[in-house]
Amino acid sequence: MRKIKKGDDVIVVAGKDKGKRGTVLRVMVEADRVLVEGANRVKKHQKPNPMKGVTAGIVDQEMPIHISNVALFNPATQKADRVGIKTLEDGRRVRVFRSNGEVIDV
Repeated sequence: MRKIKKGDDVIVVAGKDKGKRGTVLRVMVEADRVLVEGANRVKKHQKPNPMKGVTAGIVDQEMPIHISNVALFNPATQKADRVGIKTLEDGRRVRVFRSNGEVIDV
């Protein structure tokens, strides 16, 4: 079970965008990277491709961040928090916040 999933609200804890908050758009499991909305934005020089309807120019796009540089946002404490995995009585495995033990996904 992954500790960070698509759609999670995360905070960047290291790098040039430290402190920024955003939603996980994509998780790249094989590379241990995540794509966070609004974080790690770069300018890309793009060639035109008339077949796909793409115009030339400089575009802003998000690049992946290593999964160790983001932490899940805890709405109860309004801070970044570590994640643990706990097995419930019925056998389901759920993610929990380490600081207060609150279940993330039910």
